Amino acid sequence: MDEFLLFVAVGFVAQMIDGAIGMAYGLTATSVLVSLGTHPAIASASVHAAEVFTTGASGTAHWRLKNVDARLVARLAVPGVAGGVAGALLASALPMRIIAPIVSAYLFCMGGLILWRAFRPPRPEPGRKVTLLGLTGGFLDAAGGGGWGPIVTSTLIGRGDVPRIAIGSTNAAEFFVTLAITAAFFTAIGLELWQAILGLVVGGVLAAPFAALVARHLPARQLMLLVGVVIMLLSLRSLAAALGVI
Repeated sequence: MDEFLLFVAVGFVAQMIDGAIGMAYGLTATSVLVSLGTHPAIASASVHAAEVFTTGASGTAHWRLKNVDARLVARLAVPGVAGGVAGALLASALPMRIIAPIVSAYLFCMGGLILWRAFRPPRPEPGRKVTLLGLTGGFLDAAGGGGWGPIVTSTLIGRGDVPRIAIGSTNAAEFFVTLAITAAFFTAIGLELWQAILGLVVGGVLAAPFAALVARHLPARQLMLLVGVVIMLLSLRSLAAALGVI
């Protein structure tokens, strides 16, 4: 029961963060699981299984608040599914001694990316191909256990999209990407951590309606700073453990 409540809390906090700033559910939850010694592929599979429910709830909440552009969702979701399946199959095939330090280093870099985005105000940039963005985001999200939001949402906002539309559409597209990733992991390695998955689902679904509302009012920069630091510390500990330093 203590472990279940821990993951309910992790799921709630992760979804509040993701719904508010459009990123970091997977990074937050995966960082916690990996720091507890879970195989990165199993951690990613478990988090994505939970995200099927949380992204569905979050996407629905954003859609009701008119934060979703259906055309943008389709342009992100189709290549995102392809990239996600490829990333899941790659992560499933690599042994623990190889993938553990790689994923920990990746999570550390993603934490740094969130910090960089917090210090660098969004500025309009030349348009980037949404298809390539979805493909890259899906692949890295599955292989590393998170990263769809930091890569996709931040790029959309950076190119000049309305923040609430970028966040809502990214969350909606993520549902389809996450569903495909979960199916790929289930086919390749199965799903094991049902207690963690259920806890993440319960916490995330409870938080989703509130997260969509606070997206308009929460000081995003301060939250991004906190999230970035926490993810970097957790992943640094996991990297040190994977390399035998601690």
